[in-house]
Parts: sequence; structure tokens; C-alpha cells
Amino acid sequence: MGTVGSQAMWRLAARGAEVVGFDRFAPGHDRSGAGGDTRIFRFAASEGAEYVPLLRHADALWRQLERESGRQLRDLTGCLLVGQAEDPTLPQSGADLEELSAGKVAARFPGYRLAPDERAVFDRGGGCIHAPLAVVAAALRAEQLGARLHRYTTVTEVRACDDGVDIVTDGGVQRFDRAVVAAGAWVGQLFPELGLPVDVRRNLSFWHPWQPPVRDAAALPALIRASSPGFYGVPSPDGLTMKLGLTAELHRSVDDPNRLDRAVAPEELDDFRRVIRAHLPGLHEEPTRLGAYMEAYSADRHPLVGSMSGVPNVVFLAAFSGHGFKISPAIGDAAADLALTDGTALPVAFLAADRSMAC
Repeated sequence: MGTVGSQAMWRLAARGAEVVGFDRFAPGHDRSGAGGDTRIFRFAASEGAEYVPLLRHADALWRQLERESGRQLRDLTGCLLVGQAEDPTLPQSGADLEELSAGKVAARFPGYRLAPDERAVFDRGGGCIHAPLAVVAAALRAEQLGARLHRYTTVTEVRACDDGVDIVTDGGVQRFDRAVVAAGAWVGQLFPELGLPVDVRRNLSFWHPWQPPVRDAAALPALIRASSPGFYGVPSPDGLTMKLGLTAELHRSVDDPNRLDRAVAPEELDDFRRVIRAHLPGLHEEPTRLGAYMEAYSADRHPLVGSMSGVPNVVFLAAFSGHGFKISPAIGDAAADLALTDGTALPVAFLAADRSMAC
């Protein structure tokens, strides 16, 4: 079920719908895209201006879920976006955005280093999301509102027809009026006949300690570098380490999500060491923790949201391409609309799932 699945479940249950969820593991697991403790939240939408309304709506829902669950799900210490001075993907202006030179970044955020020809945009409303906790909070809230969740139940087939959807699990077959499919890396295996252009990749996360320790490191902003080599960094909540990850182009493809190679070879550290030497001199080059996870990417790096021709009564939520967590409550809300009313006022038309088959 994962990230967007738990959010869709919460939003459907909040409307009084009868909701049943299936998870091959349990909410908060690390077997797919939600692993690795934290994800970045930001309003500065380098993916495109179309995301801004979704980010605003997601922010409101994150706050609502925090109130309803009684849990702090985000640390909003800001997010620093770095790129070449003329990079058009960096936001140019905004009420909550502040442009910083390389010198100002070094003075304000010890341990971060920009090249002389780079600039940074500081997103004051950004920060990190506590990813597994957020998934658990959404799923538990859905259950409190009446949803039923089958944990450790593998869905092996989804049979869509004009009068409903059959969900086939290792425990039998159940018929539902509608289905929201948020299967992450497994979506292609559930619908092999569609030939979905979804590329599953193995992404690595390494946690590196500060050396020497940085005062108030937990209050440092998250960091995204668009220039090559692209990477992101998220300070750990305890301030002892920073989680590092590389851009999708440096990830290996995964042929079978059931056979993810979780072993990390020593040479896979090399790219991370180069990043640290050039851009994060305050970090120790050797990690204290590492992990291998999966993410699903679409051909144009935008999620697939909505129905697809030939698959009636199914809402697809797939291929979030590494930037779905921050907008997941908004996507869950849109999925609830689509499942209950066949439409939504939320601006997700540019993410229409059917576009993937028109390529």
C-alpha cells in the first residue's frame, strides 16, 4: 500500500467510504519507496509550476494529519536548492524564497559548500518528513475512521470489469465497486498486459556522520543539488548524521522488485565520497548506515494519476519518480475524488495516467 496508498485510504475513510486496504508488508515498511527514515518537503517546485497548488494542498493536509494523529510528522527547517547561476529550474522568486550566494551559504550553513558559479534558493517552508511514521499515521487514522487494512497480504491480481473490481490475494478473491491501485514498484507485475512504461530503480541512501560535530546540525536545511552530479541530503532528526542520495540517473534498474539486491558493494561508495569532498566537507566520508530501496519512474518523470482506458473502475497512482512523498496527501485526496465521483477539482490533469500510453 505504501505512501500514497495510505494517504488515499485516509482521505476515503474521512469521507465515510467503506474502505479495505491490502499491504504485502505493513505500513511503514522499508521495502519500496518509503524506506530511509526521511523525505524532503518543499514549496519550491523545480519539477514545474503545476505542482505548486498540489504542494499547498498537501501542506494543509500534512498539518491536518499531524493534528488528527497527535504526531509531529515534519521538521520544517527549510530546504536549500542549489544549481548553476543560470539554471532555469531553480525558482526565481517567491514570498518564502530567499536567494543566497555561495559565500552566504557557507557562512549561514556550515558544512555546505557551493561552487563559485552556483547559486542557492532557500525555501523557508521546506524541511523533512518523517517518512515511515507518516505512512503509519495515515494508515492508523484511516482505521480509526472505519477502514479495514489487511497487513501481510499480497495482491496477486487485479481483475477490472464494468461492474466492479476483483482483488485476488493469497487468501482468496474479493469484489469491490472501485479500486485505487498504489502498488509502487509492483504496478507493472499487477498489470503486465498494459506494458506500462515504468522504470523501477534501485536507489541507495547513506548516512554520514558530521566530523567534527556541527552545532545544531538537526536545524540545518535539507539540500538538493540540481547541478551535476545531482544529489540530495537530509540532516537526521538527532543531528548526528546526514542522509545522502543521488539522482535517478545514477541508480541501477531493477528487473524484478521481488529480487531487489540490498547488498551494497564497496565501490558504490565512490560517488558519495566525491560528493562529500566537493560539496559537504563537514561530513565523514565513511557512512555509519546504508540502505537500498526502490523507486518507480515514468518516462517523463511525472506521476501517473487516474484511470486508464480498458481498465474500468480502477484509479492508478504510480511512478512518482522520486518526488511523490511531499505531495502524497494531495494525491490521496484526488484519488478519493476520482474513486467516488469520477472527477476532481484538484489540478492533477497534467498527471493523467492515460498519457503514458500515448507516447
